[in-house]
Amino acid sequence: MSLSASPVAPLAAHDLLMFLLQIGVLLGTAVLLGRLAQRLGMPAVAGELCAGVLLGPSLLAPLAPGLAAWLLPQRPGPMHLLDAVGQLGVLLLVGVTGMGVDLGLVRRKGKAALLVSAGGLVVPLVCGAAAALAIPATLLVDGVDRTVFALFTGVALCVSALPVIARTLLDMGLLHRDIGQLTIGASLVDDLAGWLLLSVVSAMATTGVHGPDVLWSVASLAAFLACARFVGGPLVRRALRWSARSGGGDSVPAVCTVLILLGAAAGHALHMEAVIGAFLVGVLIGSCAEFDRERAAPLRVVAVTVLAPLFFATAGLRIDLTALVRPEVAGSALLVLFVAVAGKYAGVYAGARAGRLGHWEGLALGAGMNARGVIGVIIAMVGLRLGVLTAEMYTIVVLVAIVTSVMAAPLMRLAVRRMPVTAEERLRERVTAGGPGVESNS
Repeated sequence: MSLSASPVAPLAAHDLLMFLLQIGVLLGTAVLLGRLAQRLGMPAVAGELCAGVLLGPSLLAPLAPGLAAWLLPQRPGPMHLLDAVGQLGVLLLVGVTGMGVDLGLVRRKGKAALLVSAGGLVVPLVCGAAAALAIPATLLVDGVDRTVFALFTGVALCVSALPVIARTLLDMGLLHRDIGQLTIGASLVDDLAGWLLLSVVSAMATTGVHGPDVLWSVASLAAFLACARFVGGPLVRRALRWSARSGGGDSVPAVCTVLILLGAAAGHALHMEAVIGAFLVGVLIGSCAEFDRERAAPLRVVAVTVLAPLFFATAGLRIDLTALVRPEVAGSALLVLFVAVAGKYAGVYAGARAGRLGHWEGLALGAGMNARGVIGVIIAMVGLRLGVLTAEMYTIVVLVAIVTSVMAAPLMRLAVRRMPVTAEERLRERVTAGGPGVESNS
């Protein structure tokens, strides 16, 4: 009797052909629609999600069911292959986002950023959870705990999407202004707190809402953060130092990828979401003095321009806009959207005023931080995977992410017009553009 097992058969020729075709069609459509969205003044993620919407049950399936069933069959095998590639994309995207986190900016902005962020987290979290209690039972997963569903909805509505906000401020030419810097600082705190809240609520969805289970989840998260700080930090520094010396630094993108994926695996092994581990490792990488951002640029290019659009297109395949014809779904969508926008505005504005900022500054911050974008979509995917969200609620949460991201720029522009440009902001703009910081006396 042979002790060696038979080799696993490779992917069948037809399955490989269909997989390559699906990847090519989804990515090509996502890139085209993403560029179109940017030309129309919208975030690219809106167009990339629309790629999946066009090729999924919202449009292609009703118009050409035969073509849809052949190209993108809704069967576990093909969908799992696409999900695997999409998961790789979202983990690297989240890791790259963490690499761009500037914790020093939060410290520099201090009290105002913390107050704005606290208001922008607490108020929409409470309002979102309250609104979720009014959602009809027909839109809930059978057997799901209503408390977990309410908390998950609250987390989805309280987050802000730092990548979308940063891109919006850059396109509007506001990164050099005080309001832009403050928006980024407060959004950083929102991002960090949002990921931590997601890890706790995700643990509650799998272990239950009993007191000991919740305390264990919080303790596990605290232990993971401590290990990341005191064990992961030195390991990341050594790996980056080695990659900088090896091959002239050409291995930096590969080493960063390995670290992000191992961090994601560690988080998942501890019954937290893999994206939490990927994000924390990204933050550790970005905070290391040994980190060479120029050498790591290829990783960002691949993650942002190739894998991320593919993830969003795959996420769009699960959006079913035909469900909005049902009155209870349409009504719930309007309720959740109103609560998301109003709750974020109210919380951020209250925090801004408590931090002694002006009326228009509060409104501008509320507009900018309302964008859920990438983070909202990722949370919706997590909810769908955990069985917390139905397909209808998934569609609603993703629509909120898109609508709030699209409306952020025009609303912020209206408020910023009422805010005079200071001399310090003009100086910062000249320095950012590469001009002289101070005038020479000669």
